[in-house]
Amino acid sequence: MANVKIIEAKAARVQEIAANIARAQSVILFDYRGLTVAEVTELRNEMRKAGVEYVVLKNNLVERAGEVAGIDAKLNDMLCGPAAFAFGYDDAVAPARILKAFIKKVKKCELKGGIVEGKVVSIREVEAIADLPSRETLIARLLGSMMSPISGLAIVLDQIAKQKG
Repeated sequence: MANVKIIEAKAARVQEIAANIARAQSVILFDYRGLTVAEVTELRNEMRKAGVEYVVLKNNLVERAGEVAGIDAKLNDMLCGPAAFAFGYDDAVAPARILKAFIKKVKKCELKGGIVEGKVVSIREVEAIADLPSRETLIARLLGSMMSPISGLAIVLDQIAKQKG
């Protein structure tokens, strides 16, 4: 009877993980070995501030959840050894950016790969995503480039008006 309860609990956990994978814009996997408790706490705090969920999950549960969520089987190749997962629900870039900066700072753990918008991505792709500017920066650049021609036109029209008196 106890085995049935355990199996039901694991099935429920797999469904929960699958729902989190489906809801997240990005999920970054990384090897957390070698981190001290203080470093893990610091990383969790950074992630929490950015709206990123940091969890350590059993690989076999994530493998099953990936199957339920319809994720490519390439995910299973990344699920060897200890792995922690950073779920980015609001910003697809935040988990990768935080982890890349943290790994560069502590020089202890390493990226394994990830899932971005339902597609399994390699370590190189995660690093490329981490190098992207934030959403706010991209919007500011877009608006700046849209305003440039308009402000140029306004300056020219102002000069013409001043010349004609």
